[in-house]
Amino acid sequence: MTHPTSTQPGLLLRGFLLLFLAGSLQAAPWPSPVASYQAVAAGEGRGEDILLAAAPDSGLEVSYDAASRRLHLHYPMAFNQLTEGWSWRPLADPASEDYYRFKYLPLGSVNEERDSYVGEDKIGEPETMRVLWRYDYFLAFDNLYDFMPRGTDDEAGFDAELTLEPEQAAPLLEPGAVSLIARVHLQDPYVSESTTFWKAIHARPTDFTLKKRYLIGEVEEIRFVTGQNRVLAQLPRHPQQKQQSGKP
Repeated sequence: MTHPTSTQPGLLLRGFLLLFLAGSLQAAPWPSPVASYQAVAAGEGRGEDILLAAAPDSGLEVSYDAASRRLHLHYPMAFNQLTEGWSWRPLADPASEDYYRFKYLPLGSVNEERDSYVGEDKIGEPETMRVLWRYDYFLAFDNLYDFMPRGTDDEAGFDAELTLEPEQAAPLLEPGAVSLIARVHLQDPYVSESTTFWKAIHARPTDFTLKKRYLIGEVEEIRFVTGQNRVLAQLPRHPQQKQQSGKP
C-alpha cells in the first residue's frame, strides 16, 4: 500500500471541527488491549497518555467520491452508550445531559475455551458441557462532546475528509486499510470489570462467562491511520464544548 502524498487538509467534523492532515507523521505502535488492560490494572502507566486502537470490526466506514475526489472517514458514536451501573445518572436532565455519562470504544475480544465436563441438565441424559470464557475490552470515556456537539443525529461520530486522487484513495478502501486510534489520558479508577455468567442447559450445553473490561480516561485526540501506522487525519479535543453540551 502506498501512502498518499501532496494532499490538502480536510475541514469537516460534521461541520464543526478542523481536521489536520498529517501524512508525514508516523504513529507510535500500540499494544493489544489485553496487554494495556493488564499493565494498567497492575498499576503501570496510570495518569499517562496511551494509544488505543478501536476494534477492526467496530464500524469504521471509508468511502470515496470520485467526482469531488474526497475520501470520507466515519466512525459512528451515536449509540455507544456505556450501560454499566457506574455510568448511569438517573437525575440527568435529558435536555442537556445523557443518562449514561460514559461512552465506549470497543477495543477487541478474546475467547478462551476451558476444560469441559459431563453434566446432566435433562434427567437421564448426561452430556458434555463446554466451558467458554470471553473477555471484551473497551475504552470508557466521558468527554465525547469535546469532539462534537451534543445532538440527536443518529449518524454522529468522528469524521474526516481528505482530498485524494483515485489511485491514492483506492488502497484505503480495502477492508482494514484504515484504523481509528484514540490517544487517551488515563484517569481514576483507571480500570473496571463486570462479569455475567450463563449456566449450561440441555438446549445450550455451554457454561458461558462474559467479562467486560474497561480502561477509563479522557480522549485527548482521535487519529485515522493506515495499516502502515501513517496518520491521515487528527481530531483534537476542544474542552470548551463541555459547556455547550451541558455536561457537568
